[in-house]
Amino acid sequence: MKLAIAANDPAFQEDGSYAHLARELGMVPSEAHAAVRRAKLAGLVTEDRRGNRVALLEFLIHAVKYVFPPKRGKLTRGIPTAHAAPPLVTLIDSGGEPPPVWPDPEGQVRGESFEPLYRSVPKAARLDPRLYEVLALVDAIRGGRARERALAERLLRERLAS
Repeated sequence: MKLAIAANDPAFQEDGSYAHLARELGMVPSEAHAAVRRAKLAGLVTEDRRGNRVALLEFLIHAVKYVFPPKRGKLTRGIPTAHAAPPLVTLIDSGGEPPPVWPDPEGQVRGESFEPLYRSVPKAARLDPRLYEVLALVDAIRGGRARERALAERLLRERLAS
């Protein structure tokens, strides 16, 4: 998922470097290469390594919660996600419940553990605020209630359209 978004990175398009993509996503180059290959096979990335936004949006809205069901855990320190992160944090009242967080030793918020899509998500989110918002919206689709999912879908459509 994040790979298809990152594949639209102009620097990746210009130098074609899997090393650059890997650095941005907290992976090693061989993982980035394999992920691009899988994304191409799935139709989420075109042969020229651009994200297929229509296919990506369809996958995120209709399939990601089944392919990557959320695994929740104990209270831990981490980075807020889903409705506890931008842009949903200003639109949804948590009702005093602990926020969902990606476990991360550098995180500043204590909340309920919410396993990220990939182990390097917290690092990638710290490096790129736009990517952080998209990943948090995807988590709202993966593990949110109906209202959260509907808002996340609308905001995700807006972000991927631009």
